[in-house]
Amino acid sequence: MKQSPTAPADNVIALYQEHARAFEQQRSRDLFERGWLTRFLALLPASGKPRVLDIGCGNGVPIARHLIEQGCEITGVDTSLPLLAGAQAAFPDHRWIAADMRRLPLNETFHGLIAWHSFFHLKPEDQRPMFATFARLAAPGAPLMFTSGTTLGEAIGELEGQPLYHGSLDRQEYRDLLEANGFEVVRYVEWDEECGRANVWLARRGGAIEGETR
Repeated sequence: MKQSPTAPADNVIALYQEHARAFEQQRSRDLFERGWLTRFLALLPASGKPRVLDIGCGNGVPIARHLIEQGCEITGVDTSLPLLAGAQAAFPDHRWIAADMRRLPLNETFHGLIAWHSFFHLKPEDQRPMFATFARLAAPGAPLMFTSGTTLGEAIGELEGQPLYHGSLDRQEYRDLLEANGFEVVRYVEWDEECGRANVWLARRGGAIEGETR
C-alpha cells in the first residue's frame, strides 16, 4: 500500500534534520538583522549576563553569535540535531536543547526571548497557544522578538526542492494575543526593506524590570 505524502506543515522538522547542511550554506551571515538586534539588546538588563532564550536557534549563526558577543548567556532550542551540534561545537559555554518549541521543557524565566524566522513555521492553531508559553518564560520587562506573516493563512516556500511550510495569523490577532498575555508592542514593521523584507515584532513583558536596561 502506497504511503501518503507528509503534509508540508508536518514535515518542517524532518526537512531541517535532513537538509541542515544546505540550510547552513543558504543562511545569510551578513547580520542584516543587526538593527533589530540592537533594539532587542537595548531592552535587556545592563548589568550581569542577560539570559536570552533563542527559539529555533539553528546552529547559532548569526543571531546567537551576535548576542553572545554582546555579553548574553544563550539557551538555544531547536529540533534539528545536526544544527544543534554545530551550535554546541561553536559555543560550548552556552546551553543548547533539542526540543519542539510547542513543548518547551523549561521551568525558568529569561531576560529576553527571540524566535527569528522559526515561529512562523508553526500552523496558525499552534501559534496561538505559544503566546502563553512566551509569557511563562519571560521575566518581567523581558523583550520578545519574532517574525511573522501579516494575514491569516499559509504559504509554502522551498528547501532543497521540497515544500517548506509557513503559517500566519492576522496582524491584529498577534496584537491581541500579545496584549492578552501581558506584552506591549514596542515596535512593529511590515516588509522591512532593511531586514530582508521581514515582518518583525518587538514586544515587552509587563512588570518590574530586573535592573536598568542598556
